[in-house]
Amino acid sequence: MTMIKSPASRKSFLRACLLTTTLISLSACNAWDRMTSVGDNPKLAPIEDPTHSNGYVPVKMPMPPPSLASSEPNSLWHTGARAFFRDQRASRVGDILTVIVTISDSASVSNETKRSRNNADTASAANLLGFESHLKDFLPKTVEPSSLLNTASTTSNDGAGSIARSEQIDLRVAATIIQVLPNGNLVVQGKQQVGINYDVRELTITGVIRPQDISSSNTISYDQVAEARIVYGGRGIIQDVQQPRYGEQFLDIVMPF
Repeated sequence: MTMIKSPASRKSFLRACLLTTTLISLSACNAWDRMTSVGDNPKLAPIEDPTHSNGYVPVKMPMPPPSLASSEPNSLWHTGARAFFRDQRASRVGDILTVIVTISDSASVSNETKRSRNNADTASAANLLGFESHLKDFLPKTVEPSSLLNTASTTSNDGAGSIARSEQIDLRVAATIIQVLPNGNLVVQGKQQVGINYDVRELTITGVIRPQDISSSNTISYDQVAEARIVYGGRGIIQDVQQPRYGEQFLDIVMPF
C-alpha cells in the first residue's frame, strides 16, 4: 500500500475523494439531471410500448381450463356482442378504453388503551429449622431473618392514537390493452402526463379487467379493475419544495433517535 507523505499530495488525494463522493451523491439522487435542467420545464416521457420498458413482467393469473369454441351455423349474431354489427368496445391488444377514477374515501379511527399494575412481595424466615442464625455467614451481618424481603412495584401504561383521513380524486385516463389473458381477461395500462408551469403531473393506472365490464361507451370504472395500481403524483419545482431534502431523508433512515 502506497503511503501519501507530502502535504500537497495529501490535499490532492482528499480533493479527489471529495469530488468522487460528490459525483456519486449527485448521480445516486438524480441531482445531476435536475441541475442540467435548471430553468427549463421538466421533460415529458416519450411515448413507448409498455411491454418493452425495463422491468416489465407479463401478468400471470389463475386460469380456468381451456374450453372449445362453439360454432353457431346459420346465425349472423356474434356471441357477447351488444349490437348486430361488430362490437366497438376494446378487446384486443392495442385497443384503447377510458378508465374513470372517482375515489371519495374517508376514515376516522380512534383508540385508547390503559393498563396499570401494583405488586407487593414480603418474605421472612424468623424460624428456618434453626438455620436462620447462619444467614449471616453468606448474607450481610446485619441481616434480620424476620424481614428478609420486602419489595413493591408499580407499572402504568396509557396509549392513545387517532387517524383522520380524507381523499377525493376524480379523473379520467385512457388506457391501452397490453395483454389478453388465456381466460379472456384484459391487462390494461394507462399513463398521462400534464406539464403546468415548471411542474409535471403524472397519472398511471394498471390492472386486469373483464371484457363484459366495459360499458357501451368504451369506459370502465376503477372499482372494476382487479389488482389495480393507481399512482397520482408529479415532479418539478413544486414537488421539490413539498418533499424533504435527500440529506434529511437519509438522516431520518439512519438516525436511531
